[in-house]
Amino acid sequence: MDLKKYIVTTGGKEKDSQIRQAKETAEKLGIAYIPRGKLSLEDLREKTGADNILVARSGQLLIETPEGEMFFHPSMAHLRIKNIRQGKGDHLVEALAIEPGMRILDCTLGLGSDAIVESYAAGETGHVTALEANAVMAEVVRYGLSHCESENPATTAAMRRIEVVAEEHLSFLRSCEDNSYDAVYFDPMFRHPFQESSSMAPLRSLADPMPLSEEAIREALRVSRGRVVLKETSKSTEFDRLGFQSTVGGKYSKVKYGILQSLALSEGKD
Repeated sequence: MDLKKYIVTTGGKEKDSQIRQAKETAEKLGIAYIPRGKLSLEDLREKTGADNILVARSGQLLIETPEGEMFFHPSMAHLRIKNIRQGKGDHLVEALAIEPGMRILDCTLGLGSDAIVESYAAGETGHVTALEANAVMAEVVRYGLSHCESENPATTAAMRRIEVVAEEHLSFLRSCEDNSYDAVYFDPMFRHPFQESSSMAPLRSLADPMPLSEEAIREALRVSRGRVVLKETSKSTEFDRLGFQSTVGGKYSKVKYGILQSLALSEGKD
């Protein structure tokens, strides 16, 4: 990623806490901190030439992109966890076959909703490692996971258990030992996104646009003790291209979860 496309500043009303947060974030990411003063975001873009502006506000980090605002919020995860608590289940939890105590590798953190559900399902003794290739996005979501408070304490606890790693998934997988996770999950940007998902435009502009590679799937099958799962649109050709023969999902859902059994599971190893 090109860090020259990013700067860090504060909200419109500069407070000491925001300035401190902005400076700490800039130092951590190696991005220039620009005092806000009375400048608008467009003024800052014109002044610095940066496309994306990381903004420190009270208790929040967000990214202002030309396509819109990107920020962390656990709303969808909260609803899905509520459904789980009511016994309605969750298709991702079913696809990954998550049980308490499992170690999950989420290779595509995004805004973190899936990782929160995974962490909740894995419970207090489980652990989710979530990867994000874009270091700025990773920091926004990491900050949200560590500071956001849900009305459900169990959801808050699930957020706190997630370990965010700013690294591209293939390089991370290559460094892992065989059978080091119980399940591995991919949710890459859809090859053919839903037209109505305009709210995803900021995320799409920041995310890695490359399709998932066959090598990444092979590495995931080596690293996982259980399943490797891919989320895609229900009519996607990615499942066939990458060898996923089994899928789960709602009857009328626009997305499906493809499932592969890991090498360890296929060979009957522990």
